[in-house]
Amino acid sequence: MTDHQIEVFADITCPFTHVGLRRLVAARDARAPDRQLLVRSWPLELVNAEPLRGLALAPKIAALQATVAADLFRGFDPSHFPETSLPALALVAAAYQHDAAAGERLSLAIRTALFEDGADIADRQVLNAMVARYGLPGLTGDDQQVIDDWHRGEALGVVGSPHFFVAGDDFFCPALDITHDDGGLSIAFDADGFDKFLAAALG
Repeated sequence: MTDHQIEVFADITCPFTHVGLRRLVAARDARAPDRQLLVRSWPLELVNAEPLRGLALAPKIAALQATVAADLFRGFDPSHFPETSLPALALVAAAYQHDAAAGERLSLAIRTALFEDGADIADRQVLNAMVARYGLPGLTGDDQQVIDDWHRGEALGVVGSPHFFVAGDDFFCPALDITHDDGGLSIAFDADGFDKFLAAALG
């Protein structure tokens, strides 16, 4: 990681990451466009020994839409959710090996394809079309790169998705205040936490 990179460990199928990255990129583009995102794999299906399920994510996404992300998740369909994120994570890792800017573009594009367009990002044909569209035809991923990122994250103390590392500090899910109570899931925008994160990440 360089001084101009913001490192984050995250899963592609994590809706909290989708919100956080969208908000971060908007701020980055306005304030410090020279900063690049280094999005590493935090494969929740390996961390938790089971993949995320669309039906389990549905109430979380509904809570996000009701509070902080009314403009997002237009293509989410809990009954048609990818069985795995590993092939997509591996392709993103390979794209970063090719070029940091390409890795960032592909990482964000795959999340958009999943949550906004309803694409099955576990489908190899879908992924192949995306890498061709972003100027990386023939790119292939290696699950070992995903596993290496996972172990790197463990060594750094990653606690979940998304977990950011910047300027010698770390921030877990800084855009959101998430609590669980008897009424279910409660989500709010964490303005103070996000401002502190942006100050560290963007200056």
